[in-house]
Amino acid sequence: MKTIEIPTTRRCEFIDITSKVEEIVRREKMSGSMCLVFCPHTTAGLTINENADPFVSKDVINHLDSLVPADKSYSHLEGNSDSHIKAALMGSSLNIIVEGSNLVLGVWQGIYFCEFDGPRSRKVYVKIVK
Repeated sequence: MKTIEIPTTRRCEFIDITSKVEEIVRREKMSGSMCLVFCPHTTAGLTINENADPFVSKDVINHLDSLVPADKSYSHLEGNSDSHIKAALMGSSLNIIVEGSNLVLGVWQGIYFCEFDGPRSRKVYVKIVK
């Protein structure tokens, strides 16, 4: 298992980690395997989405903010209930096929770390499974 360290700079942001995951996959050289990417945080998540247009990530964040506003009256008293809900909606893990030491992603797809309670120092774990 490998760890990717991710420093975040805003409360909500998507960070493209595709190249970092690809680098780990290339070093492992395990064609015909699966790449498991896992986020061990309850206020952050992972997603695969378009990485050609940065406005797509902004649109997703804006829509999540409208669906799950930060200023709503929540029972959780830490002030980050919206972050927990957004992370639950995005999910904490991804499975990606590996062929020829490359991730099998669509032309416009990238892997994003989704911060909802930053800025923080975060981690993502990557495991290649045969």
